[in-house]
Amino acid sequence: MKTLEHAYQNFDFEKLIDEQLIGSAQQINAYVECCQRYIGQQKIALHWEGKQGESSTWTFEQLDEASGKLGNYFKSLGIKKGDCIAGLLPRTPELLITVLATWRIGAVYQPLFTAFESKAIEHRTETAHTQFIVTNAEQRPKLNNVKVPHILTVQATHNADFWAVIEQQSAVCEPVMLSFDDHFLMMFTSGTTGLAKSVPVPLKAVLAFKGYMTHAVDLRDEDSFWNLADPGWAYGLYYGITGPLSLGHSIIMDERAFSVDNALQIIQKYKVSNLTGSPTAFRMFFGFKEKFDASIKDHLRVVSSAGEPLTPEVIHWFSHDLNVNIYDHYGQTELGMVVANHHALEHYKKVGSAGYAIPGHRFAVLNKENQEVELGGMGTLAIDCSQSPLFWFTGYGGNNRKSFVGHYYLTGDTVRLNEQSGVDFIGRADDVITTSGYRVGPFDVESTLLECAEVLESAVVGKPDLERTEVVKAFVVLKPQYVASTELMQKLQDYVRSRLSKHAYPKEIEFVQNLPKTSSGKIQRNLLKQQEIAKAENLPKVG
Repeated sequence: MKTLEHAYQNFDFEKLIDEQLIGSAQQINAYVECCQRYIGQQKIALHWEGKQGESSTWTFEQLDEASGKLGNYFKSLGIKKGDCIAGLLPRTPELLITVLATWRIGAVYQPLFTAFESKAIEHRTETAHTQFIVTNAEQRPKLNNVKVPHILTVQATHNADFWAVIEQQSAVCEPVMLSFDDHFLMMFTSGTTGLAKSVPVPLKAVLAFKGYMTHAVDLRDEDSFWNLADPGWAYGLYYGITGPLSLGHSIIMDERAFSVDNALQIIQKYKVSNLTGSPTAFRMFFGFKEKFDASIKDHLRVVSSAGEPLTPEVIHWFSHDLNVNIYDHYGQTELGMVVANHHALEHYKKVGSAGYAIPGHRFAVLNKENQEVELGGMGTLAIDCSQSPLFWFTGYGGNNRKSFVGHYYLTGDTVRLNEQSGVDFIGRADDVITTSGYRVGPFDVESTLLECAEVLESAVVGKPDLERTEVVKAFVVLKPQYVASTELMQKLQDYVRSRLSKHAYPKEIEFVQNLPKTSSGKIQRNLLKQQEIAKAENLPKVG
C-alpha cells in the first residue's frame, strides 16, 4: 500500500488528466467519461432494486441506447448546451438515464430531492432557469404550479410518457464536447440563514471525484460497491453515480426508503464489500446491531462515512464486531470530498479525526485574523486554493465569493489542527458552545452520550444563560425499550461528566421522539438552538 506522503509528492495534475480521462481539459463530456468509454466491455453499470420487490440490471450498452434516445428527445424540444434539466425522481433506472442523457447533449443536470415540496422546487428551478423536468406520476402533482417549459413523466396518465416518447427516437446521439470550466451539475446548498444557494459544478470536478473514489474509498475492480446516499444530494450524486461510473464500476440503486432491514438485505444480497454513506445511517446500524450477523464479515471490506463526524462507539463496533474499518471523510457540496482518512493510502489514523487532505488539495486552519494556526490550534477550516489543483468551486451562483478570503476558501467549520497535522472536527462555527469561558464542541458531548446503552441519537446546543453565556443542553432520543425519567437523565449527566469533563456535561437534557434533520439526514442543531433562544427571549425580565 502506498503512503499518503508518497501520493502527495508524486501528484501530477497533467499526468492525472492523461491517465484518468478519455477526454482532455479542452474536450470532455461526463457521459463519455461515465458510460460511452466502457461500451463493448459487457459490464453491468446498474443493479436496481424496486420498491415493489422487482429488480433489474443495466449494462453500459443499455444505458448508452436509452440515454441516446432521451438526449434526442431533449434536442427535439430545443434543449441545448448549458441548459438545466432537472430530475425529480426516486432511485430508478429512469433517473440514471436522465442524468446521462443530460450530460450527453452538453446540458446541466439538476437534482431535485423527492422529499422537496413545491416551494423548494420552485426556488431551485427559478434560480437555475430550469428548462426541463423529468419526474414520475407520484411526484408530478408537486409541479402543477411550477413554471418550467417542459415536463416528462414516467408512467404518465395524461401527459407525455417517458418510455413512450423516447422509443420514438433514434439512439444515435453524438456527445457535445465541453471544457473543464463548463458546468455539468447544478447543485444547491442551504446555510443556517437565507434561501438555498446555487452551486454550479464544472467538469473539472470529475477528476476530483475519481481521486476521492480511488484514494479515500479505495474502490477496486473486484468490489461490490454501494453508496447509501440519495442522488438527490451531493454525496449520492458525486460519489454514488459520477465517481464510480467514471471508473467503469457498477452501482446499486435501491428505490425503497432507507431502513436498517432494507439496507441489510442489499448488503447481503450483493455481498457488498465497499460501503459508503452518512453517519446517520451508521448510527442506525449501531442502534440495531443485534440484526447484524457474522456472515457480513466474509465480504464487507471497507466502510466510508461522510456528512458529520462518526462517534467513537460506532467506529469501535464496526472494528470489533464486524472486523471492518469505517473511516471519517469530510467535504461539502461546494467542494466535494477534500479531507479523509484514506482506505487506499497508509497514514496515521486517529479515531474521531476527519483525517488529511485528499491528494490534489491542501487545507489550512485559520484564526480570526485569517492567519494559519500552528499544531494544536483551533480555527476555521480553509482550503488553500493556490495549492489545490483539484479544487473546482468558483462561487455561489458562479460569482458570489463571500466565502473566499485571499487564496483561501472558508468552510465555516471549526476544527483543531492536531499533533499529526490532521483535522479534528469541532463543529459548525455557529454550533460551538461558549460556557463560562470554555468552548465546547457539540460533537464531543453527543458522541459521549451515544456511548450510553439507552441513547439512540443526540443533539447538543448552547442554551442562552445570563451567568454563563450559554449552558450545554442535550436533546436525546432513547432506544425503543427505554423510558425517559429523572433518574435516567441524572445517569446520563453523570456519565458525560465523568467521561468527558465537568464543564462540558449537559446541564439540561430534554428527551424527544426525534431530532430535526435536513432531507439528507444531517441534524439541524441550528433549529434547536433558535428554539432555545426564542424561549429565553420570552422569559420575564428579572429586576
